[in-house]
Order: sequence, then C-alpha cells, then structure tokens
Amino acid sequence: MYDTNNIFAKILREEIPCQKIAEGKHFLSFYDISPKAKIHALVIPTGPYINVHDFVTRASVDAQIGFWQGFRETLAILQLDEQGYRLVMNIGVHGRQEVLHMHVHILGGNDTGPMVLK
Repeated sequence: MYDTNNIFAKILREEIPCQKIAEGKHFLSFYDISPKAKIHALVIPTGPYINVHDFVTRASVDAQIGFWQGFRETLAILQLDEQGYRLVMNIGVHGRQEVLHMHVHILGGNDTGPMVLK
C-alpha cells in the first residue's frame, strides 16, 4: 500500500523543499540530497506509485509517456547524453528500495565505476 507520508510525497506537496531540475504534470526531477556521483538526480512520477511494477500496471498511458518525457527533459538539462550516465531503480527489499515511491536515479558527470562492487 502506498504511504502518502513518504518523503517524495511530501516533496510533491511542497512540505519538504528540493532543488528542482524540471517538473511537469506527470513528473518532478530534483537533485539527490546525498549524491553518489558528480551529478545525482532523481526523477519521480507525480502519482502515487510504489515502484515501476505498480506504475506500469496502474498509471495511465498519458502518465507513463509524461513521466518518460520528463526523464528525457531532465537528461537534456543535465547535458549527460554525450558522456553517458547510469540509471538505477531500486525495487523491493532485495533491491534495497528505501522510499516506497517509484523513482529513477540518474548518476553521471564522471565515471560511475563498476556496476556492482564485490
């Protein structure tokens, strides 16, 4: 069940500030407060979706298209296309999802290192 008091829901309601990158009807992007790369942004849908499975199951086609267009807009603003970037979506307990609101991490601006450290 979606928790309406998770940190991203509070950011969407502007109860908690964020450093916005871009926003639209179906998305909000902002900088992570604890960056793991030179550039570390988050893109979240504006609707109450726990993870990507919930999003693709319940979100309207317009919401899904709007979210990914917002993702693309964020990449353009961050100018990461040429050098590349890493996307991370943590889902569930084994994926170490900390906030139960769908979100995509965009990491870039430098070499992000190996995908998984052993």
